[in-house]
Amino acid sequence: MQGGMDIFQILLEAGVVVKLVLVLLIGSSIISWAIILQKQKQFKQVQEANQKFTDFFKNHSNLVELNQEAIQNQDSALGIMFISGYSELSKIKDKMAEMGQEGKLKQYLESNGIEALSRSLNQGANLATEKLEFRLATLASIGSITPFVGLFGTVWGIIDSFTGLASGGGSIEAVAPGIAEALVATAIGLAAAIPAVWAFNVFSAKRDTMTGQMENFGQEFLNLIERSVLITRES
Repeated sequence: MQGGMDIFQILLEAGVVVKLVLVLLIGSSIISWAIILQKQKQFKQVQEANQKFTDFFKNHSNLVELNQEAIQNQDSALGIMFISGYSELSKIKDKMAEMGQEGKLKQYLESNGIEALSRSLNQGANLATEKLEFRLATLASIGSITPFVGLFGTVWGIIDSFTGLASGGGSIEAVAPGIAEALVATAIGLAAAIPAVWAFNVFSAKRDTMTGQMENFGQEFLNLIERSVLITRES
């Protein structure tokens, strides 16, 4: 448009500090989108794997078969929990065998409860949650910091523009490009922050939903142990 300003030309002629701010913001945005795409793929894989393992778990009660399925389906957070719980159960069996009490697992669990299994399930859930939360803190940091980085670039650019105006006695037209380049820094800062904040909230909600699913699965696992070990006689 005639009489308009070429934003790209203005940015090319921007001061060193503003250019560094813009590079930092653009780099942060690229990192943010890379994390968003990676986490979107990860959460989709975990959701599908959880559904697959849940279907298998509902249709099978043999612990060995369930453990084999969990090992083959380690994208599943529920599978990770099962492996952790089953591993602890196997350790208890092995320890009792060493003590010559191989056939007394039922009595042991009745006397000592299933706290060890519950703790193992919690450890598995924590491990799965750590995988889900990996890099979410980076998204939160980008979402909270980039607007202020952009604002810094804006303030610096405006100060630089008005410093030139005060020393040279020029007109507002002379400083308009400098002010424009400064305001672009704020715009890019917001462009980097908004997707990061949005994605962080979405992924956090999905993580919380999966955490609830893991808590429910932990209870179902303990129920299965009670049915297969405590109610029936250990063979």
